[in-house]
Amino acid sequence: MNPTLAPVSVLIPAKNEESNLEECLNSVCWAGEVVVVDSCSTDRTCAIARKLGASVYQFRHVPGGPKKKNWALENISFRYDWILILDADERITPPLAREIAAAVADPGSSAGFYINRRFYFLGRWIKHAGYFPSWNMRLFRKGRGFYERMVDVDTRSGDNEVHEHVILDGPAGRLRNLMDHFAYPSIEVFVEKHNRYSNWEAALRGRVADSLKDSGQAGGIGTVHNARRLLKRAGRVLPFPHWLRFFYHFFLKFGFLDGLPGYVFCHLLAEYEFWIWAKGKESLSACSSGLPAPSVSDRVLHQ
Repeated sequence: MNPTLAPVSVLIPAKNEESNLEECLNSVCWAGEVVVVDSCSTDRTCAIARKLGASVYQFRHVPGGPKKKNWALENISFRYDWILILDADERITPPLAREIAAAVADPGSSAGFYINRRFYFLGRWIKHAGYFPSWNMRLFRKGRGFYERMVDVDTRSGDNEVHEHVILDGPAGRLRNLMDHFAYPSIEVFVEKHNRYSNWEAALRGRVADSLKDSGQAGGIGTVHNARRLLKRAGRVLPFPHWLRFFYHFFLKFGFLDGLPGYVFCHLLAEYEFWIWAKGKESLSACSSGLPAPSVSDRVLHQ
């Protein structure tokens, strides 16, 4: 191993990410191993990954089998004891890279570390609206972390569940420096992704929380994530949940301080909540009338 590289294995799940992957890979050039797990991309994702020195594995989801990230954690022989999970639209900043290298060199009793994300929308860091701080368990010892298995039913959500979190076996620390997240470079991208996400959420309508509680997984994702799920579940039984969500993000969480991007973002979150509510009503109406529930193609839902 090059002594200037940190003993960290980076796992990047990807599908058709040629517009994001190069910058993502450049942000982890300090890591000793980088693995891209691809889902049969039809663009230059794999070529870019190999050109920049990453190992590439192909994943094909089998209904009832593990999703992409859990499959990778269970089946790939990573070179190092510490694994960093990074999406293609995320970037590790240089200060965070140095902090990760120091943390794995002297982790103390920690089996993993939470990383705080800085979320960008319409070219602006969204500092409010409940989106900062945004702590995510992304760095953990090999064999000490896995992703929630959300439900046993087929959600047709493709390779990954939509809102899964890492369950860590052991104590966790927190890193001080930030990771950058560029999930929605345009309103069009936000709408396309959340149309898929709302299909997933409407199909489950609360079964995620019940499934995690029954399986004993809920306690491993942290009290904050559990509280957010319970709050969302409670809000969705009330009339007009989309307006409640706008009020929560824009007023209670000070989204108005993020200017025009903050207003647009909070309004889109409310629209997303409305889609979940409306699609749930559509499904219930079809079931009560004896008609088959509306279906959404795997192409639309696939991540």
